[in-house]
Amino acid sequence: MPLTSPELRQHPPVPGQRPTRPGPAPQHSRTPAEPPRGSFVRWVLRLPPDDREVLWLYLLTRIGIWITAYCARWLFPADGNTRAPGPLLAPFQQWDWGHYLHIARDGYFPDGAGPWLTQWDNREAFFPGFPLLLRAVHVIVPDWTAAGLLISFVAGGVAVAALARIARLHLPGPDTGRRTVLFFLLSPCAVFLAVGYTEALFLALALPAWLAAQRRNWPLAATLTALATAVRISGLFLAAAIAVHFLLAAHRHWRALPWLALPTAPMALYAGYLHAHTGDWLAWKHAQERGWYRDFHAPWDAWSHTWTGAFGQTQTTGFAFMFQAELLALLAGLLLLAVLLKQRRWPEATYIGLTLWALGTSYWFMSIPRATLLWWPLWITLAAWSLRRPRINTLYLCLAAPLSTLLALTFLTGRWAG
Repeated sequence: MPLTSPELRQHPPVPGQRPTRPGPAPQHSRTPAEPPRGSFVRWVLRLPPDDREVLWLYLLTRIGIWITAYCARWLFPADGNTRAPGPLLAPFQQWDWGHYLHIARDGYFPDGAGPWLTQWDNREAFFPGFPLLLRAVHVIVPDWTAAGLLISFVAGGVAVAALARIARLHLPGPDTGRRTVLFFLLSPCAVFLAVGYTEALFLALALPAWLAAQRRNWPLAATLTALATAVRISGLFLAAAIAVHFLLAAHRHWRALPWLALPTAPMALYAGYLHAHTGDWLAWKHAQERGWYRDFHAPWDAWSHTWTGAFGQTQTTGFAFMFQAELLALLAGLLLLAVLLKQRRWPEATYIGLTLWALGTSYWFMSIPRATLLWWPLWITLAAWSLRRPRINTLYLCLAAPLSTLLALTFLTGRWAG
């Protein structure tokens, strides 16, 4: 009797049909059932482990800021004798948020109002990208503040994932992305990433644009940069950096050259809109001059005015401290620029140099500490230094953690100027 396999003995061939050897028996997987196709959980699980790690770190820091906001309502009320805290989202309704809210809700020139009025709030100084998105999200999220927080929360997650990927392009080692993101999220001004401001949205567009430029995808890089320009003027500085990167690329695709002009389109459209309503092509710039003294001055004059504000006892202590932070942030920016020039990283040096020039040539320095959030080469450079000298990591965390907590409390309580 001929020998047959167990499979053939169990399943004899049909008469007239050539027997075939069946494949191995199917193995039953012991892994848990996958989430339904298209679900958010499955999307997260499909991300690379490095991205999941930085997003987890991002979520933990957001929880920390939300806890701080909750505590601020109870510990630092506007009325020291109150027995009830303020509204839940009140800590996030500070300073520039009012401008974005008014633009999104009422427009730039409601009921014929404009810069010709004496009590005008100079809202045209703020670019339309964030207010337009805020108005769109408000259709789904009825509360304006919650809509702004949702935009920043989602945009911040995109930004940290892109920052980690950019860091891994420059630095060796499996921990570089997480280390860079940690420095970024614990920076003294990191609270501005968690509120309804433009920093998170700008970075969510600018960092993927830079990543696309690194991969020579010039149309995508130009499109994302154009969207970033609609959010902040810094998008033009990014466009200049990408243009330098294009010119230095080993394999330039000259057919993509016209794409590099795309980031100027939002600026031109906004200038045309302002001219149609005010007769002034530079109405946004003149609004900054009226409201925030951002008219042009020589850098040494700006330094002198800021120094006087910081140490000349001409300002209240809150504003004096702010000016001290401005001076320190400018020095950090100049040091970063020197490092980038020494390393011949010309595109990044272009971006930082143009940013410092714009911020360092007004009557006095203003918003430079906040602008450090947009300096992605700074966080990559710090991560590189900490890899060579581990004590830098400890030093940074010990100094940045209390400063970031202090500024978060200052913002969330609205008591910056004392």
